[in-house]
Amino acid sequence: MILIRNQQRHRPLNKARIQRTARTILSLLDQSTAELSIFFVGNRKMKQLNADYRGINKVTDVLSFETALPVQHDGGAILGDVVINIPRAESQAKEYGTTFYEELFRLLIHGTLHLLGYDHEESYYRARKMRNKEEELLSKCL
Repeated sequence: MILIRNQQRHRPLNKARIQRTARTILSLLDQSTAELSIFFVGNRKMKQLNADYRGINKVTDVLSFETALPVQHDGGAILGDVVINIPRAESQAKEYGTTFYEELFRLLIHGTLHLLGYDHEESYYRARKMRNKEEELLSKCL
């Protein structure tokens, strides 16, 4: 199950497209029965979340929050929440020369991989492994 909550007014979103892509991502990661919540926020809310939960008082593009307890739901795990900053995704898409949805899906993949234990901050090897997985998944979602 995929829960989508849009808490921003910066840009309208195609929730059906996002839902389909999120299902594809989970399926490609052998997590087709997992539950995932996706929240879309603006700069102010993202800065607040980053400060409250990471102690970093600045805006970021994506945050992931694992469930506090490992829980199974209808045969699948409840992975947690991915929070995506829509204004930041929009500006990064322009900066990287990609479409808005390509950047949005890259951020969704990045956040989901964090929920599954991938980490790019511990070592160069783990960062490269995560980046390669992101690129592989993104190419299959577009």
